[in-house]
Amino acid sequence: MTLVIVDYGIGNVLSIANMLRSASVKATVSSDPDVIRGASRLIIAGVGAFDAGMDHLNSRGLVPVLRDAVFERHVPVLGICLGMQLLMRSSEEGSREGLGWIDGRSVRIRGNGPTALKVPHMGWNEIEPVRASPIVAGLLENTRFYFAHSYAVQCANPADVIANTIYGDAFPAIVSHGHVYGVQFHPEKSHRYGRKLLDNFAKADLNGC
Repeated sequence: MTLVIVDYGIGNVLSIANMLRSASVKATVSSDPDVIRGASRLIIAGVGAFDAGMDHLNSRGLVPVLRDAVFERHVPVLGICLGMQLLMRSSEEGSREGLGWIDGRSVRIRGNGPTALKVPHMGWNEIEPVRASPIVAGLLENTRFYFAHSYAVQCANPADVIANTIYGDAFPAIVSHGHVYGVQFHPEKSHRYGRKLLDNFAKADLNGC
C-alpha cells in the first residue's frame, strides 16, 4: 500500500503525515505526478480559498493525474477541509470549477440571525452518523473532531452523506461517493478520533462503498 498526500502548496501536509505515522501508517508527501501515479491511496488536504486551491492544482498539472488515478485506477481518495470542498462542482467562495467528483457545492456558513454564529467555525464538534461506512468503523456516535472553516458542503444526493455535524444548522461532516471521500474537519488535529479515521482510510477496503 502506497499512501500519497498530495502537496499542491496549500496546507500543512506534514501534520497529516505525522498523524498517520502515529497510527503506524507510512505516507509519502509529494507533488510529483509519477509518485501520484503509483499511489494506492490519495489524500488531498488544504486550507484557504477555493479558487486558490483549484489554481494550485491546475498550475501544477495535477488535475488530470488525479482524475486518472481516481477514475481509471479506482484509487480511493480522501479530501480534508478545503480538499473536501474541492471535490465538489463549485463553491460560493469563488468562480472556479471544482473537481466535480461529488455532486454538490460549498456554501458560506451563515452567521446572522437571533443566535448569530461566529464565522469561521472553529472548535470541537460531535458527528452524527447517518449511514455505515468503513471510514467510520469503530468510531462511536459521540466521536468529536476539530473543525476550522467558513464554508460547508451541500450534497445534491443525500446518500453521499456519511455523517453530519451541527453548527447552527446541520451540514455534512463526512461524505463519500464510491471511493471518493471527504471530511470537513481536521483529523490531524483531532487526537485519537482523527488517528482512527485516518487509519481506517489507509487500511479499509473502500472501493465501491
